[in-house]
Amino acid sequence: MPMRPEDEDRLEQSKMSFGDHLEELRRALFKSIAALFIGFLFGLLFANDIVAYVQTPVRDSLQRFYQRQAEQQQHELAAELKASGHADHGGTVVTAEEMQKSGLIVSQYLIAPDDLRRLIEEQYPQLKQAAPAAATTDGDAKATDEPEAPAKGLNRDELIQLRLFQPTDQDQRLRVVGHSTMEPFSIYIKAAFIAGVVFSSPFIFYFIWEFIAAGLYRHEQSYVYTYLPIGLGLFIGGALLAFFFAFQPLLDFMLWYYERTETQPDLQLSDWVSFVLMMPLGFGLSFQLPLVMLLLERIGIFSIESYWAKWKVAIIVITVLAMVLTPSPDPYSMLLMGVPLVGLYFGGIWLCKVAPGKRLDSPGDLLARGV
Repeated sequence: MPMRPEDEDRLEQSKMSFGDHLEELRRALFKSIAALFIGFLFGLLFANDIVAYVQTPVRDSLQRFYQRQAEQQQHELAAELKASGHADHGGTVVTAEEMQKSGLIVSQYLIAPDDLRRLIEEQYPQLKQAAPAAATTDGDAKATDEPEAPAKGLNRDELIQLRLFQPTDQDQRLRVVGHSTMEPFSIYIKAAFIAGVVFSSPFIFYFIWEFIAAGLYRHEQSYVYTYLPIGLGLFIGGALLAFFFAFQPLLDFMLWYYERTETQPDLQLSDWVSFVLMMPLGFGLSFQLPLVMLLLERIGIFSIESYWAKWKVAIIVITVLAMVLTPSPDPYSMLLMGVPLVGLYFGGIWLCKVAPGKRLDSPGDLLARGV
């Protein structure tokens, strides 16, 4: 592509030696690191709120898990009582949906009738029955104390079924636990660092862009201004897809296996928070696929025809990419990333057709210009 006179003058004035380029790069990196450090300090103010907020999906999934488990236990106990010929003292089974709507969770217990009576009498002494006086007559001797009845063995059929309700937010099982002394602190620092990256990213991009733009033509700079909003939109869309649509079904899917294997979850704080913070990042980066395809097509590495010819290979690569970028090995999250990426691949082909602008110079030409 022929160089415009104004581009020639600007590039001639901005010519630098290799050492000068390294010095400019060092300055750009130093300013970026400084911006990241300031963003990290700012993120320290919100780290606690971030850690608390990202635990919301896991608490919701654990709540549904234990409510389904409680419903299943009620069904099993009611079936046992019915099979033994006894009435279901618990009444109608409370479903998981009813527990979720009322904000309560039910636990099943069995108690001996004598223990229940004793507890009631201790709480309400006025209900305690008076012991019958020993019968005596003038001509008869005092009645001797009758021997105590032998203790009876434990008989489950004689126990009374109790259902105890408590508010869901007071259930101690609905929490993410830590297993080391430094774990909460390390999670706090990690959350602050991720927040710092988000807060400082506009400044970091500006400093890096300031370094790169000096070696680009005007029309090449315009491409960045055109496609940067698209890239940001794709990144935010991928991150939102992960947080609002991937986390909850993914957790429900994983906890479903706890139900199948009849095991109890005890989720670790560091594993879960790392998962929450990294999964949106992986989704956001992977959603840049159309822009990467456009860049490769513009610099001549690939063509639209080669994209169409290699679409089967591309799907295999996307599948591998979904397995690498999703921190969880479950098939649901892989599909949730892989299926949109396949659509974005064909969207990238369409973008190559309709996007404004001509092909950029080849990488060799850019190097020859001293970029």
